Amino acid sequence: MYLGTIYLIVNDFNKSIDFYEKLLEMPVTSKNMNRFAKFIFEGHNISIMNGHFDAENPDKVVHKGEHSQTLDSLQSIALAPNTHKFVLNFLTEDLRSEYERVRELNITDYLTKIKYVYNVSPYYYFQLTDPDGNAIEVTGAYTEAEGEFD
Repeated sequence: MYLGTIYLIVNDFNKSIDFYEKLLEMPVTSKNMNRFAKFIFEGHNISIMNGHFDAENPDKVVHKGEHSQTLDSLQSIALAPNTHKFVLNFLTEDLRSEYERVRELNITDYLTKIKYVYNVSPYYYFQLTDPDGNAIEVTGAYTEAEGEFD
């Protein structure tokens, strides 16, 4: 078995596509109507699933097999509160520059400053959320300014 893609069930499909195109600095790689969009980069996939498409377009989607209210009700999932039980983690070669780029994009309502944690080795990162409140962490090479975290 291998990972095919990670997909996010979203409430606002177009807003999410715009967010990830800006964050990833690339256009959507492929799109299935306004139901599903995929970003493929460096051997990885992140996909966006429109949580409302099936309910709004019953004539365009065929479902067979037993329906699971818990896992198959995409609209309910898209509207559910975000519990932040997963984090999309991205790596960058220059954390300070990437932080400034993301900050200047003004694509999120929640962006932390660069933080530091140490357990086995120093780890620098910042966090933001996408339009559905999904947690994103960006980490990478960073040179700490003197007294920055005092």
